[in-house]
Amino acid sequence: MPPDTHSHSPPADLPRYQPDQTYEWNYSHAPDPVAFEVPELPGDWTYAGLPVASPLAIAAGPLLNGRWLLYYASLGFDVLTYKTVRSRHRPSYPLPNLQPVDAPRLTGDDTELPAADTPSGSWAVSFGMPSREPDIWRADVESIRRQLSPGKLLSVSVVATPDSDWTTEQLAADFAQCARWAVESGADCVEANFSCPNVASADGQLHQQPESAGLVARIIRDTIGATPFLIKLGHVPEPDLAGRLIDALAPHADALVMVNCIPARVRANDGTALFNGESRGIAGDAIRSACLEQIRCFTGLIRERQLKLRVIGVGGISTAEHVNQFLSAGCEAVQLATAAMLDPTVALRLRAVLQSSESPGSRD
Repeated sequence: MPPDTHSHSPPADLPRYQPDQTYEWNYSHAPDPVAFEVPELPGDWTYAGLPVASPLAIAAGPLLNGRWLLYYASLGFDVLTYKTVRSRHRPSYPLPNLQPVDAPRLTGDDTELPAADTPSGSWAVSFGMPSREPDIWRADVESIRRQLSPGKLLSVSVVATPDSDWTTEQLAADFAQCARWAVESGADCVEANFSCPNVASADGQLHQQPESAGLVARIIRDTIGATPFLIKLGHVPEPDLAGRLIDALAPHADALVMVNCIPARVRANDGTALFNGESRGIAGDAIRSACLEQIRCFTGLIRERQLKLRVIGVGGISTAEHVNQFLSAGCEAVQLATAAMLDPTVALRLRAVLQSSESPGSRD
């Protein structure tokens, strides 16, 4: 039985993602929705231009399937991003998938970090964008859209799964196929993942290639029509590259989502290189300052160009102060990722504080 609907304080032992268990175990052990009083937030909020009750979204990652999505929807998130899906099955990387790291503040120049023995607020994320077969995730998205409460937005994150000899046009067609399936299954908006710091193939590096990114974005837009379209970017510290990306993507996208982790290698205390010595995306507290700096750069360039392109902020957000920092930097809304995985009550906590404090308000 779920808790009483008038309960104000959720218990500390609510189900959550278990980092010591595999991705498959967590996929199969999704919790049921709960029933707590969710504080309302004043203001007129939007997400990729769509009206929504708050600026609080959950990023692609924590919502492994529809049951996880409904669970977090019941815990105060108004935009739910279904974990990145593909046109074919892709298994998760092996454990560890969430490795604590000792990283006070990353700038993008950090090439190697020490692992931490206990949770530190910053994490090396190593999933590799796993996906169920299209028939499975399409049916799941369709089912969840029917069950999701009115006013909640369902976003589906998509990525291509290229062979090594694919052209950019083939990459774009695969992205577009997944986007079309997402819309047909009931997605309110589509988020194309143009950045994954844990893969070296073309599907994860588009944010470094403005011309190719613009071509892929155009084909996705032509495929999904007027459905709100977001593009997720990685770390882009160079203003020149940021400007070229904006120019390439603005004609096609409604919003940009940033920042999708900052890559670095991780070494254990005994000197062993984790993840076979390959870089992994670092998330959490360590990247927040760099993410805010990038968002200020992008929003400034967007204002200079007088574009309607919106920005969704992500990266190290876990408190109401962080939310307000990202909104003040020009974000329309924010996404939470590892903070939500490790603390399912985070949105309820944020809403309670934001409800009683003065916030920057909506960005429309």
